[in-house]
Amino acid sequence: MNASVLAVVGARPNFVKSAPVISALEQTEGISVRLLHTGQHYDRALSGGFIERLGMREPDANLGVGSGTHAQQTSAALTGIEADLIEHPADLVLVAGDVNSTLAAALAATKLHVGVAHIESGLRSRDWRMPEEVNRILTDRVSDVLLCTSPDAVENLAGEGISGDGVQLVGNTMIDSLFRLLEDVNRPAVLGRNAVKSREFVLVTLHRPALVDDPEMLGPTMKVLAGLADSIPVIFPVHPRTRERLAGAGAGWGKVILTPPMDYDDFIALEAEARLVITDSGGVQEETSVLGTPCLTYRTTTERPITIEQGTNELIGVDPEALSEAAERSLTTDVPEKPPEIPLWDGEAGPRAAAAVASFLGS
Repeated sequence: MNASVLAVVGARPNFVKSAPVISALEQTEGISVRLLHTGQHYDRALSGGFIERLGMREPDANLGVGSGTHAQQTSAALTGIEADLIEHPADLVLVAGDVNSTLAAALAATKLHVGVAHIESGLRSRDWRMPEEVNRILTDRVSDVLLCTSPDAVENLAGEGISGDGVQLVGNTMIDSLFRLLEDVNRPAVLGRNAVKSREFVLVTLHRPALVDDPEMLGPTMKVLAGLADSIPVIFPVHPRTRERLAGAGAGWGKVILTPPMDYDDFIALEAEARLVITDSGGVQEETSVLGTPCLTYRTTTERPITIEQGTNELIGVDPEALSEAAERSLTTDVPEKPPEIPLWDGEAGPRAAAAVASFLGS
């Protein structure tokens, strides 16, 4: 076999999910990999050796798409990826997750009759107001190899008429990267820099527009966090855009520790050591479940129900009063002695995904 793969990433989560698959593909005889970063998000945490620690090399190309509306990001990435594929023909395009770059790469490949493999296929929140839901559904519809993290994802695809050999249950590749990076993180040093002790603080990550762009919801939510901070340290890494919204939502927020966005290594160290995590992120639900850290998901839906069924995650809705009650309940409940064992979230999903891709290319 002599096949070429274009791996497209657009934001930090894409790197984390793709790295184990790319690494395994590069070790597969007869397959060459070209790595393209759309630059949809410029993330300083992608520098300083982060990519190398993931086991990846620097991207072969960076489109520098940057920020913008969904249409602007998607169209710029679509145009750039198409040009790259024309200049550097590939047999398959590998994408991950659900950002605008994911959909753009899948569309560019399909229009040029190039195969598509999608890491994290089949996740469904059933909330069409989420741009990520639109991206993941459309990407799955044009994909040839659908790499699923859990059985419910396979069932979701089957319900949409997508089945057969192209659908492969391989596990969660992001967990591969999590395990790899955590091995080398100095957790005591991270705790020390943040002036907290193991299992004696709450970690918060909230970023979705439905919350942060609504002052009537953001203000009361922050008041709940401020109330928590009176009895236990609360660390909230805040995106600059969210910080602007906080400034317009009211006065100060008590003892809540608002920090700049964190390096991924520091963040996962705090995830592993936290007493409780409050989030509206998707990946954090998965990471905390594997780490055994209690997690409250501040959303009405989740595309990762396995984290509730077999993990440590609880879906509480977007309601400040419910958040207050759930946090109090969680903080008075013992943390599991051992993390749950979720099938195929074992640190070996990358090689399984690469084998599925190689099988498709070989056929």
